[in-house]
This record gives sequence, structure tokens and C-alpha cells, in this order.
Amino acid sequence: MTVLTADDIRTATDTLARLTEYLRDTPDPGQALALIEPLLDEYTGLPIQLGDTLRAFARAILDHPDTHHSPALHTLIAELRTAAWQQTDQYDLHYTLDELKALLTKAPTQEHCSCR
Repeated sequence: MTVLTADDIRTATDTLARLTEYLRDTPDPGQALALIEPLLDEYTGLPIQLGDTLRAFARAILDHPDTHHSPALHTLIAELRTAAWQQTDQYDLHYTLDELKALLTKAPTQEHCSCR
């Protein structure tokens, strides 16, 4: 496996920041949805990845031979694991995207909408 650096992770977070800025400029909903879909993929999306990463981080700390085990450490590890489950629970946002996509494909265009 390739060695990761903090810069690799910063690149990922910078990409998310760019996506946020892009979405603030009110892009076409279809294009926006296409960019968000991979983030919320039910198996490989951000909630699953972040949950797995937090659990792996907790395990790496606990399993390292130089780690001094203490009640405080175990409390913090428990907090990481709780946060991991909370993140993973967000995987079901892909259902929201599916419903949003269906709604957007059925939505009338602005010129035909009598919403005003």
C-alpha cells in the first residue's frame, strides 16, 4: 500500500471545499446531483468511509505497542467509535438522493411552472 501523507488528506478536504463553493453558485441541479452521488454512495460514500476510517484509527491507536492504556484513552476511543457509528448511520442519505433525483426528473421546467 502507498504511504499516505497529510497533504493527501488535505487534497481530499480541499476538493470537498471546492465542491461546496461550486454548489453555492447554484449550478444545474442535475450536475450538482451527479457530483454529490459518489459522496453518498451506499457502499463507498463518505459516511461509510469516514466511519471506517475512524474505527481503523481507534484500532491503530489501541493496537500500537507504545500506546499507554488508561481509562482516559479508552474513553476517547469509545468516543471515536461512537462517532464512527454516527457517521456510518448517515449512509441512508443515498435514499434521499434517489428520491431527489426522481423528483427532479419529474419536476416541470421553470417556464412551465405556475409556482409564482
